[in-house]
Amino acid sequence: MNSLQVSKIIPSFSWGSEKIFIAGPCAIENEEDLEHVASVLEACQWKFLRGGAFKPRTSPYSFQGLGEEGLKLLNRVSQKYHLYSVSEVLSPEEVPLVAEYVDVLQIGSRNAQNFSLLKKVGECKKSILLKRGMMMKLEEFLLAAEYIAEKGNPNIILCERGIRTFETATRNTLDLSAIPYLKEHTSLPIIVDPSHATGKASYVTPLAKAALSCGADGLMIEVLFLGLLKRQVQLRKRVLPLFPVIVE
Repeated sequence: MNSLQVSKIIPSFSWGSEKIFIAGPCAIENEEDLEHVASVLEACQWKFLRGGAFKPRTSPYSFQGLGEEGLKLLNRVSQKYHLYSVSEVLSPEEVPLVAEYVDVLQIGSRNAQNFSLLKKVGECKKSILLKRGMMMKLEEFLLAAEYIAEKGNPNIILCERGIRTFETATRNTLDLSAIPYLKEHTSLPIIVDPSHATGKASYVTPLAKAALSCGADGLMIEVLFLGLLKRQVQLRKRVLPLFPVIVE
């Protein structure tokens, strides 16, 4: 296996001296909520706003995202608050559309071995955030990144987001051993998503701290809204407690 090498992640971002801190809603629902998150991220000096416009759901009856309108909202809000935008792309056909509006294209866990999609984003000039598949071995994870790099795009961020095991106490099992393993086998940046790994807001902060202690190059935190009155509570639980982790 070739040793993947990272080049510039995105223009003007100081890779190597800055952590890749990403936060935002799993699915964009409206501009007001997205602006609320963006304002907090700007205050916390986080640089990346994520938001899903096209969402793969287990149930076909669940909200599937706003589509192109969601991408336009993400683009508008991220530019207003001087943030880089991150959003998921689901199919090769959608790559040009998503790339038109966002800075970083995300490949989700369900698509981590969608080789047609990996090849297509490899032809894209934008940075790619590749999430580990829920049942993917680390060697397979690196080979998925190779599919992207082989097509000419070395600007890849790897994301450990937990794997499916026999344990049911948490949504997934966060594999922190992936961080030192990947550090030994690639120079690509490695971030951790403790939100999707556990599914529990109270576990996010301790696991985020653990990930950074293990050498992670950044974090991805999901911010959910459960109604107008709960916004500040959700942001305090998921984003604000992590700010001391950044500056310490």
